[in-house]
Amino acid sequence: MSAKVIDGKAFAAKVREQVAEHVQTLTSKHGVKPGLAVVLVGEDPASQVYVRNKGKQTVEVGMNSFEHRLPADTSEETLIGLVRQLNESPDVHGILVQLPLPSHLDSDLVINTIAPEKDVDGFHISNVGLLGTGQKSMAPCTPLGCLMMLREELGSLSGLNAVVLGRSNIVGKPMAQLLLRDSCTVTIAHSRTKDIEAVSAAADIVVAAVGRPEMVKANWIKPGATVIDVGINRVDAPELGTKEDGSPKTRIVGDVAYDEVAKVAGAITPVPGGVGPMTIACLLANTLTAYCRANDLPEPTGLTA
Repeated sequence: MSAKVIDGKAFAAKVREQVAEHVQTLTSKHGVKPGLAVVLVGEDPASQVYVRNKGKQTVEVGMNSFEHRLPADTSEETLIGLVRQLNESPDVHGILVQLPLPSHLDSDLVINTIAPEKDVDGFHISNVGLLGTGQKSMAPCTPLGCLMMLREELGSLSGLNAVVLGRSNIVGKPMAQLLLRDSCTVTIAHSRTKDIEAVSAAADIVVAAVGRPEMVKANWIKPGATVIDVGINRVDAPELGTKEDGSPKTRIVGDVAYDEVAKVAGAITPVPGGVGPMTIACLLANTLTAYCRANDLPEPTGLTA
């Protein structure tokens, strides 16, 4: 058996195309573009690249992009003041504060200052509670992207056994809640789970989000299962040679040992090129959803949880 490769890049392009079509229609009818504001504090290189990509893709789908770049020593009072201004702006429908924040800032306090209806990352405590109780909420982008790909691959998820490996607030817990809403039977497994290999091997769906390179092996997977690999890990790759300083070059791998698991699974996401591209696509989808809710318009079909 050789697993079907779930192409996250192609699927994300499809989602962005759907978002762009909706934005064009809504803008022509109502004259106001959806707007996404992204706040970056400091100069973390990875965050800078991510924010730049967000801004580029926001404009490409026809939305307004508002970027606020603040120095690393920005005070909590200043940052919270900016977030409150964005909450009040009628041009801004989605707000994202790029994480991680510098250590002197309270991330929970800042995130919970965002108006819940504009919290397109889905991290506000109100959205977490609404999701957990099955009510209308903003779903976190990465789990939402995983759910979209699972629906596309499997159709109805009702009655399927799903195992989520990892219990983080950003991926593991909300992923489990979304799968429950689609009527899966869900198990969250983690570092203290007994016989975790057997637990995983009983699942029709495995979502790996543990942050440990290639931890999930072939014997963790039931033949024909669908595997979603959320992990992004940089590991040494001596076979690629060395850097100028003599240290080995690196490569990106997921939480799943792709080559061996692909021989067992029915479908699998690669790393890179799987879940990653879906995160920004779903951020744009959430911004569109926030715009529709703010204006009492029908929500876009297929782009929400």
